[in-house]
Amino acid sequence: MKCDVCCVNDAIILQRHTGRYLCSKCFIDDVKSRILDEVRRYEMFRGSDKLLLALSGGKDSFVLFDVVSSIHDVSRLGVITVVEGIVGYSRDEDITWILSGCKELGVDYIKTSIKDELGFSLTELVDLSNKLGVDVSPCTYCGMIRRRIINKYARELGYDKVVTAHNLDDESQTALINILRGDLSRLIQSHPKGPKLSPLFIRRVKPLRKIYEWECALYAYLRGFKFQEVECPYITTRPTLRAKVREYLYRLEAVKPGTLLRFLNIIDDLVMKFLENANRLPDLPTCRLCGEPTAYNRSLCKTCELLTRVGVIR
Repeated sequence: MKCDVCCVNDAIILQRHTGRYLCSKCFIDDVKSRILDEVRRYEMFRGSDKLLLALSGGKDSFVLFDVVSSIHDVSRLGVITVVEGIVGYSRDEDITWILSGCKELGVDYIKTSIKDELGFSLTELVDLSNKLGVDVSPCTYCGMIRRRIINKYARELGYDKVVTAHNLDDESQTALINILRGDLSRLIQSHPKGPKLSPLFIRRVKPLRKIYEWECALYAYLRGFKFQEVECPYITTRPTLRAKVREYLYRLEAVKPGTLLRFLNIIDDLVMKFLENANRLPDLPTCRLCGEPTAYNRSLCKTCELLTRVGVIR
């Protein structure tokens, strides 16, 4: 069977949400084109912007680095990797390709870890939390701490935007979780045009947000990416609401291909109606311990609150 786009090369994949059979070249071109369309649609970054790419080292990181480095001036790119420090889960192989890619293109590379920044690895934090009976998932600690570290480096080093590798699966899950929790403010903030509620925040942008995870995996495979065989152990040992939402959305997608994409497009359009008022909100207050932004009417940010509960900070 020939590719439905070029009609020359043999098709290798059925893109179920469009019903098209694509060859490897047309598939890669399609993914790149859709990423660029999303960047342009929401003006995620301009040619003059200094971008800090937050790369974990996985397949999505590979796709982000590959595409952004091909459409943006590499002299205005930087990369940061935050190593979690999880027993039995090493990022050494992933970090190797990041370092190699940065050296090849002359991109500045920052490698740090939760241990370097806080004095405790993620495993140590989770063990301490369990010992003290603090019922907080490892993913909560990991996500909040990584975001704060990345934002701090971006701000201090003068970057204009933080670019993350969140894909369509990630974003649709986040949107549904916020709906289930009735959290309209977070739904608005996660929009590409969401308000920047503090000058201490460096805006985060997500060019892959309309690309399926399976598309990222196939793109990376076709481009020669070596996949890590071990996944984070906390995914199965401490399943979160996100894991349950992910499974539910995948079942819907299997029955009706394109569901995730249509859902996120609808959410984007709905949130646009709230953005004018949201952009008038006052700046967030700052945490009395770390000086980073915190929620309205709170003296401690969520990160410091959790770290205080487990005795990491006082």
